[in-house]
This record gives sequence, C-alpha cells and structure tokens, in this order.
Amino acid sequence: MNKSFRYSLCALAVSSLCYSQLTLAQQSDDQTKAQQVERIEVTGSRIKRNDLEGAAPIDVISREDIAKSGFSNLQQLLERTPVAGTGTFSTRGNNQDSTANGGAAISLRGFGSDATLVLINGRRVAVSAFAENIANSFVDINSIPVAAIERIEILKDGASAVYGSDAVAGVVNIIMRKDFEGAEVSLSHGGTTGPSYDETAGSFVWGTQGKDSNVTLILDYFKNTSITAGEMGRFGTANQEPYGGDDNRSSRGFPGNFVVNGVTTIDPGCPAGSAAGINCLFDYGPYGYANPAAERVGAMLQASQNFSNDIQGYIELAVQHNRSEAMGAPTPLDADAGLTVPAAHPNNPFGVDVGINRFRTVDAGARQWSIESDTLRMVVGLRGTINDWDWDVSAQKGRSESMQTGSKQQGWVRTDFLQEQINLGNYNPFGGAYNSPEVIDAITTSLVRRGASHLTSYDASISGEAFTLGEQTVSMAAGIEYRKEDAFDQPDDQFQRGLIFGTESVSAQAERDQYAAYVEFLVPISDVLEFTVAGRYDHYSDFGSTINPQLTMQWRPLDTFTLRASFGQGFRAPSLAQIGLGPSQESMFFVDTFRCPTPDASNPGCSSTDYTIVFVGGEGLQPEESETYNLGAVWQVTEDFDITADIWSITQDNKIDKNDYQNVYNAECNNQNSTVCVRLPALPGQALGDLSRLYNSYVNISSQEATGLDLSTSYRLTLQDMGLVRFSLDWSYINKFEKNGIDYAGEYNYPKNRWLASADWSYGDWGVTTSLSYVGQFEDYAPPSEVESTKTRSVDAHALLDIQGRYNVSEKLQLVLGMNNVLDEDPPFVIGDGDGDLYGYASKVHNTRGQYIYGKVTYRF
Repeated sequence: MNKSFRYSLCALAVSSLCYSQLTLAQQSDDQTKAQQVERIEVTGSRIKRNDLEGAAPIDVISREDIAKSGFSNLQQLLERTPVAGTGTFSTRGNNQDSTANGGAAISLRGFGSDATLVLINGRRVAVSAFAENIANSFVDINSIPVAAIERIEILKDGASAVYGSDAVAGVVNIIMRKDFEGAEVSLSHGGTTGPSYDETAGSFVWGTQGKDSNVTLILDYFKNTSITAGEMGRFGTANQEPYGGDDNRSSRGFPGNFVVNGVTTIDPGCPAGSAAGINCLFDYGPYGYANPAAERVGAMLQASQNFSNDIQGYIELAVQHNRSEAMGAPTPLDADAGLTVPAAHPNNPFGVDVGINRFRTVDAGARQWSIESDTLRMVVGLRGTINDWDWDVSAQKGRSESMQTGSKQQGWVRTDFLQEQINLGNYNPFGGAYNSPEVIDAITTSLVRRGASHLTSYDASISGEAFTLGEQTVSMAAGIEYRKEDAFDQPDDQFQRGLIFGTESVSAQAERDQYAAYVEFLVPISDVLEFTVAGRYDHYSDFGSTINPQLTMQWRPLDTFTLRASFGQGFRAPSLAQIGLGPSQESMFFVDTFRCPTPDASNPGCSSTDYTIVFVGGEGLQPEESETYNLGAVWQVTEDFDITADIWSITQDNKIDKNDYQNVYNAECNNQNSTVCVRLPALPGQALGDLSRLYNSYVNISSQEATGLDLSTSYRLTLQDMGLVRFSLDWSYINKFEKNGIDYAGEYNYPKNRWLASADWSYGDWGVTTSLSYVGQFEDYAPPSEVESTKTRSVDAHALLDIQGRYNVSEKLQLVLGMNNVLDEDPPFVIGDGDGDLYGYASKVHNTRGQYIYGKVTYRF
C-alpha cells in the first residue's frame, strides 16, 4: 500500500478532520456560561473580557485536549501544533555537541525560540541556564509539569506593546490549574513497537476550598528510557549512500592517519572498506541518542486568601527537577592537538617520529554527558477592586540552574594525559588497537559545566472602565514593571586550557535591569465596532529605551460574522548569552575549499570535516525590531459550525545572528597568516596548513519576513441515539519566509503546509478521538546561494495518525487506551545538509519515534 493511499485513508477516517485545540464554540455549555460570568484576562491584552473572543488570533488547548493527545510532556504536544516551525527543538537527537542538552523550546512561525515569548499565568519566567546553539536563550518547556496545566493560549500575533521583548512571532501563555477541590491520581505507561522505548507518567492533584480561601497542590512525574542511534537502522548511520544519500562518515578515523616526514599517511591497518585516499573513514552515526533517557519530577502550589470583600492575597510556588543524558562519538583528534608518537614507541610502524593527524580514541568510548536542572518559581501578590477598578501588585523570584557532568567512564580524553601515555609506550594509537582499561583510565578525565539564570520582578497594574465616549464606555489597563535578570554559563576549566577536543563549549556571563510602563485602551465606537490601542515603554540598562505601539480592530456587522485586524511594532532585546558571551566553540561541517580547489581523495583538505568556530561576545548589539499585521474573519455559520481565517505578516529587522561563517572563510582563509582564520604550519609542498579554528561573532545582520494564512474550522454533529461527534481542522500555510533576501518557503526545513486535525466521538461513558498531523512536502537541502535558483529533490509529505479510546467506569474512574503513529510511519528520506542532518531525515521537522501504544488510568476522590 503506497503512502499517498494510506494518507487518503487517514483523511477519510477523520472525515472533516479536526484538532482538539477547541475554539469557544467547541467548549461545553457550562464552561461557556462560566466564562461569560467571570471577566478574564486573555493573552495579548491586559483588559479583562467576558470571553476569549477578541481581535487577536488565539488557539486554546484545554486540559481535556492535552489528555486526548496522548502526550505526557509539553514538548511533544507543542511541536505538533501547525503554528510551530523551524527552531522548535527538544531533547530528541541531543548529542554531546548540543549546547542545551536536556532542554526543549517552541518556535512559532519558524522565527526561532528566542522570538517566541513563553509565559506562565501571564508572567515571564527565568530562561534556561544553558542557551541553545551557543547563545539563543529560551524558556525550557520541560520545566513545566503537564499535570499542572489548565489550558494553553497561543497568541499567533506579535505582542510587544503588552509584554515587551521576545513577543515577535507570538506568545505561548500556559495557564496553571487552580481552585481545585478534591483529589485526583493519574498513571500512564506506554512503549514503542520498534526499538525498545517506553514512557511512564504519574500525577497527583489535591485541592480544598473554604469560604475565603483555596489551595491546589499538584505533583507530577515523567520518565522515559532511551533509544540509541545504533538501534535506528538506516537513521543511525552517517553513510547514507546505500539509501540514496551521501557518505558523511568522518575523516577522523579509527585507526586514523599520521604526518610522516611531512606527508599525511593513512594508517596501514585501516580496513579496506573504510580507506578513502589518505583518510580512514569512521561512522559516528551509531554514537548518539535518537531519544535520550530523561526523568522529571515537579510540584506546584497555588493558594489564595480573601482578607476582605475587596482584597485577596495569592501565592504561586513551583519547583522542578529534571535529569537527562547526551552522547556523541568518541573524541576526534587533529593535528592541532599537537600529539606525536616517538620513533621508539613499541607499536610505531613507521620507525620515525610521527604526528597524530585524524584519529579517534574509540577505545575510550563515546563521550557522554549527564545533565541535571532545577527550576524554582515563586509569585506572591495582592489583588482586589477599588471603585470598580481591578488592581494587582506582585513580586516574583525565579531561578534555573543546570549542571552538566562527564565522568572518567564517559569517554572524556585529555590530550596531555594521552601524550604522556604515548611517550611511556603504554597507549597504542596504531591499527585500531583497543588499549587496556588501566591505560584508558589514565588518559580520561571528569568534567563539570555549570549554569544559572535568575529573575526578580515586580509589577503593579490596574484595569477598569475609564470614561464614556458618547453612549459607549472606554475600558483601560495600565501598569508598571521592573525586572532584574542575570545569567552565567561556565564551562570546565579543562576546555578553557585547550585540553579537551572535539566538543562544543559555551562561556557567558551578563546581567541587566529593565523597567517598563504600558497603557491599553479598549474603545468601542458602537455596539459592533471596537478598537484597542496599546503602547509600551521599555528601558534596558545595557542598550537603552524602546517604545512599541499596537492597534487592533474588531467589527461585527452580523451577530454571526466578525472581521478583525491588528498592527503592532515589536522588539527583541539581545539575550544575556549574546551580550555576555565569552570564548565559545561550535563545530561546523564543511570542506576547506582553499586547500581543495578540485575533489581529490589524496588531498587532506578535501574531506568534509567538523571544523571549530570560536565565538566571542557581541559588544554594541542593538535590539531586533519587528512589525506584525493580521487580518482575519470569524464566521459562526450555525451554532454547530464555525470558520476562522487569518492572513498574517511578520517582518523582523536588525536580527542578531552569527556572522555567516562562509563569508568569514572566503575573506580570511586563503591567508596562512590570518589571525581570524587560524591555520597550522603548512607541510612541505603546501601553501596552506590544516585549518585549526575560525573566529566569528554575533552581529545585527539578518532580516526575516514571513507571510501566510491560518484557517481553522469546527463542526459539531449530534447523532440520533449515537452520541456527539466534533470535527475541526487547524491549518497553517506559509506563503513566504524570506531570510536575508532569500525565500525559503517550501525549501529545506520550511514546509509550506502544516495541519493538525481530529474527530472526537462521545456517547455516554464512551469516547474515541482520532487525530492526524500533517507536514507538507518541501525541497531537499541546497546552499543558501542556490536555494532559489536550484531545484533539488522533493521531500515527501509526512502524516501521523493517532487514535485514543476512553471509558468512564464510574464517576470517579476513567480508563484510556491509545496509539500514536498508528501506521508506524518513518520520516521521509532526505539527503540533508551535510552538517546538522546527516542521517537521512530532517531532524528539525520530523520525528523518528515509531508506533507508540499507551494506557492511562485516572481516579478522582
């Protein structure tokens, strides 16, 4: 059965298709009535309303929706949302080269996790102690316990005028459960039908309410086992030639090659199948985790106390402890490690002093990290009313701490220890020899990386009816905020001293103060037309001030039809990691073309090698600037059928990014004496020596512009004597995604179409949910200079079908049985970019986890 036919069957199975991000029309009548009574603050506005339907486009994922998805952690859920894009990342595929192992983040519209603001109960939280991709700060969504979530509001519009920095592509506001009464225990377990992998989750919720007070306590636990890359078959090898891809095996081999009398020479013991000219190739693919093991435990307390009819005190306290792992290939050693083997070494086959050139200490094992992170968040405040004005004052303390360790048993080789053992004749680097455990113990070391970020904030706000305009009442919200942040990331001293090779390391330290004031007016012109005008002033201690406005409009010409529009200017302040970046290293695969003008297997410069790029701090960085537009319509066709459509546009200028290494390479690397492109001394007969490291920096250099269409629809069908069925569809289409003048829409990692859908049937105590997530096709990789002019192969669309059944045994007990990826679909094949994607699939777009079966039991006391 071919894939397109199976996808058609999936689409037929879910009929009109729907995703359980239910709109207001899909919620129960009781919920709707409760919301109309209680005025609530909706994400994207500080003015309280009677409902969630405003001028801004918002997706709402309820606690019931999360349960029906079958996912036990937030990362799995959010990466399926159609509005998510490139830049969304997770622990999946983490290896020792990642700079944020154990973390996960959401990137709306593909603008990056640093352009997506994540809030908890409408407030900022401390960013992850470890930045991703050297200096991209993000909120680690793995630190948010799923059992504690009441709903998730995803604002698909910029909101800097309301929230300040980072709300460029949108806001993810996670509303936590409160006002719970009773107790609830939930346990779930599941596993894959392919490589052995399982997840276990449990939660306990307890709450009590008195006349003037309430307390809600939530405990949450999650654990998953690992899937190594070696268990993934064709997705776990760097040699993709048998499947139609490239051979990306490393030229740093086991055995390797050596510099003998000024000539690069392959080890005579290199197996015939691995020899390629002067290089002995090594498949590093199996040395990693497709899914690393992880364990998370968290607790959250929310409580409030009424001191009078008009004053209430409240507190939020949340703690989380996470553990994870990462693994990568054994240590690669090049000529810049300075290792030599004396002629007198008992295993030296050359009889002269030789330099170790491209060699791996495979006998020391894979390099592994153990990662632990702890987050703490506490909010205390008072709220109340004065003359019909709502007011709120609060203080918050937040902290995120992480520690990354590697032991002597986890493959961390120190070059001075290795040289000492070579000089003593104890370590044999020739012929792929496995040295004794005693010698391995003598050359390995332990490492510790520590990081922390802290947040202290104070805010005060008021909202209410300000004045009348004709027969209409103008509402207003205003507030002031103060925030102090600091962050540091400290690598092990052995990295700084140049004793550890082949692994990325980050060094950063910075702090800042920020204060802000904002005001927002809801101006009804008539009963059917209203405008919202907002503005915000922010001042940062490290770069200055910025003012950002926002304007929205909502016009309801018919009771069943609404037009809405919005315009806003936004900004993103340079992250603390970008401002305070010290010498930090990352690896980038490329060919040293100045040493390899034409392909030649005997030329050592012709191997695609992960060269070291060193970054330093970005002094003088200025904030990024953005503009967002949205034009949409909401049509309530009938009580059971609604359609929403939005045309959107986001432009981001002055974007902070790495200076393109290719530009630096082209300008500097044809010069043996360059201090920016540092080369080793040239061997006899060579004009250029081996490339040792390339120095780079962060600058305000990039721009991004994206336009697209969002469409959602829901339909509720009552079946006579057969229950109720809800259908809906959430679809996102990207028409353009232009970066630095190049349109990537439909190109590598930027599919134009994403949708997520399901059909939910309920009848008495029974219920079934089917959902289908779809990622459209896109072009395989092409270099940026050739993206628009070159047509590569097409990467197939990918669809995943999920199904879940539930049964309420009684009012207290519910049983759930479900399956994700019912058809056990593999990700579609890609050739890849030869750097981040080397294993035959697009890791930023597709998931290799196969068919997953789970069960869940929930009991309410």
